[in-house]
Amino acid sequence: MRRWFVAAALAGVAASGLIVATTPTPSYAVSTFQGHGSIDEAYVVGAAPGAHLTLLNGSGTKVGTGVVNSLGGLIVGNVTPGRGFRFEETGPKQRETASFSVLSTNSAPPSSFYSSQHLRAGLNYVRMRDGITIAATVRLPPGKTLADGPFPTVIEYSGYGTAAPHSLIDALEGKAPSSDPLLPDTSTVVGSVIAPILGFATVSVQMRGTGCSGGAFDLFGLPSDYDGYDVIQAVGAQPWVLHHKVGMVGLSYSGLSQFEVAGTDPPDLAAIAPLSSTDDLFSTGYPGGIYNSGFAKSWVAQRISDARAAPQGGQPWATAEIAAGDTTCLANQRLHPEAQQLASLVSPDLSRVPSLFDQRSPAVWATHVTVPVFLVGALEDEQTGPQWPALIAALGHDKNVYVTMLNGTHIDSLGPDTLSRWLEFLDIYVAGQVPTPNPFLSLLAPAVYAAATGGGKSIAPPPLRFTDASSVSVAKSDFAAQDPRVRVLFDNGGGALGPGAMQPTFETGFSSWPPPGTVTRYYLGSGGALTSAKGASARATFHPDPSVRPATDLPTGNAFADQPPYHWTVVPAANGVAYETPAFSSPTTIVGPASLDLWLRSTASDTDLQATVTEVRPGETQEEYVTSGFLHAGYHTLSPSSTVLDPVPAYLKSDRANLPAGRFTLVRIPIDPIAHSFRAGTRLRIVISAPGGDRPSWAFETPATHGSVTDTLSLGGSMPSSLVVNVVHGVNPTATMPTCGALRGEPCRPYSKMANQD
Repeated sequence: MRRWFVAAALAGVAASGLIVATTPTPSYAVSTFQGHGSIDEAYVVGAAPGAHLTLLNGSGTKVGTGVVNSLGGLIVGNVTPGRGFRFEETGPKQRETASFSVLSTNSAPPSSFYSSQHLRAGLNYVRMRDGITIAATVRLPPGKTLADGPFPTVIEYSGYGTAAPHSLIDALEGKAPSSDPLLPDTSTVVGSVIAPILGFATVSVQMRGTGCSGGAFDLFGLPSDYDGYDVIQAVGAQPWVLHHKVGMVGLSYSGLSQFEVAGTDPPDLAAIAPLSSTDDLFSTGYPGGIYNSGFAKSWVAQRISDARAAPQGGQPWATAEIAAGDTTCLANQRLHPEAQQLASLVSPDLSRVPSLFDQRSPAVWATHVTVPVFLVGALEDEQTGPQWPALIAALGHDKNVYVTMLNGTHIDSLGPDTLSRWLEFLDIYVAGQVPTPNPFLSLLAPAVYAAATGGGKSIAPPPLRFTDASSVSVAKSDFAAQDPRVRVLFDNGGGALGPGAMQPTFETGFSSWPPPGTVTRYYLGSGGALTSAKGASARATFHPDPSVRPATDLPTGNAFADQPPYHWTVVPAANGVAYETPAFSSPTTIVGPASLDLWLRSTASDTDLQATVTEVRPGETQEEYVTSGFLHAGYHTLSPSSTVLDPVPAYLKSDRANLPAGRFTLVRIPIDPIAHSFRAGTRLRIVISAPGGDRPSWAFETPATHGSVTDTLSLGGSMPSSLVVNVVHGVNPTATMPTCGALRGEPCRPYSKMANQD
């Protein structure tokens, strides 16, 4: 979700701060005191800064109050929809706004509202149903004008600098300075570079409350979600849009947004293609219920900064637009100070509040998505996280869902082995055409990957399929027949191009998630054994302490590089326990979520746990990271959707409970999804410790114990701790085992026994 690609080349954007220093404070004033209704909220502009306002409903009952911000705006939220609302100012002026309606999610405008808006190439302001205008930049294929249309069209929607109107293509080709503050963020490369070069018109849409868009930022709040509906309908109505249907594209932030928008069911949406998404804001902000004080904290801080009003703050491109005389951009800053306080979503010691998180959850919105979906993600994603496959179940009702998963980092969802299929999907489901060979695909991809990885190698994108289909319907049928619901690319980084190159070496398709397999339980036993047979009753103890290891395994460097400078440390012997299987006699492939079922007792009333799955190499001198799971043990109450493979803690404040003193409690740690082939001679190992030290950018706010806490596990007998995984059959890995550390997103470290291992 962070800004990537060639961000270092755009460091000169900071120079735009000079514009702030030399520009007089602008006037945001409007001539009238105006009240408006949005979805479940009301807002006012043109009020006196510092004035106290009261919101009255149609019956004259007070339903909210607030103080006008320094730019003359105010938002009152959590308002029941209805008619006849008005803002009232008491005091010297004693005035009130004209009456207005507060909208509901069912308040879609008539088609004429959308068709009356005409978008041109470049920066536009699209009017939303609540009167707010949203910045949207139309980017055409290089050398084209609107007269050359109609074009197959896609939308990229996020709160990054998405709608900044200048050409990132020109900057990357050296035709424009990379220091230009009006360049879009390089994190928008899917919509601002790749899609136009491959023949699609892109509409780069700026989320409300950011950049030059009006309104107040509320991370995936309902007004933002339904802005997506309105933009899709306005774009779909344009004469230059092929078939009057649009798709959605984007990676990370603009991948998450697609589920919310598609869930509102806009009629002109043809398909979505989200890359590197997450399933829920809570699962990224609080893995296992533990505050992510690394990536999540820093990402939210960036969003708060981006939501400030320009030109005194906010995004550089908005400051540059205002300095150039963009009065609409200036006027749109009036509600930016009303941005939602994101501490209610991401701050220490927060439980999952359904009323806050459900309406912002990609997985919840996915249950309403009916259009075709092309979903790709990495199982070691260092930013949004590897828990995203929960989206697959949420999309279970949608027959046209095509998922690709692989080992790798945040950008590997855009890897060469998926880029070709991404283009096929867009050609068929958005453009409504038979895929056409595109010479720019093989020219563009190496430059994209080299820039992202710092010069790393990658395979060439495979040729497009179905190019000889006799019709679109035949191409669509062939695509559906040849593409499984879940496609797993294995050993990404382990091919002939060298360690860490973007190159999977084999793949397998599955009809469902988790795929059909043998649910296998390995019991934790004495001496660190991990076996299929339950052993005699025993105990194992350790002293969890996060302070004994670095917070992350990549203190510096590019996580996208072919060989990042990982510093993946071992857990000191006294601070964890480890269990490992005997060496596998034949290749064993595990695909799906997993569960570590621990009978746990602690001297503390609560304890934070990390369970890390690794592959121990023959000879037990090295081990390679596979995945992890986390749990704040107080959240051991599970939701009804839990299964034997997939424990799902409810994370509700009402369910949070201390561990009973002196007694063992069954605590099931959800292990992030695995898709890994253990070759003959390797062992599966699980290391249990305090959280931290195993992820490049996830850090955890968990207290240092300095050895004062003792956690005890029950092994065997009537309280057997165990690991449950899904072993799939019919997978044929390559004969050659990749070098330890070659696989993308999977660092290697020296093997070290724990104190519990004989």
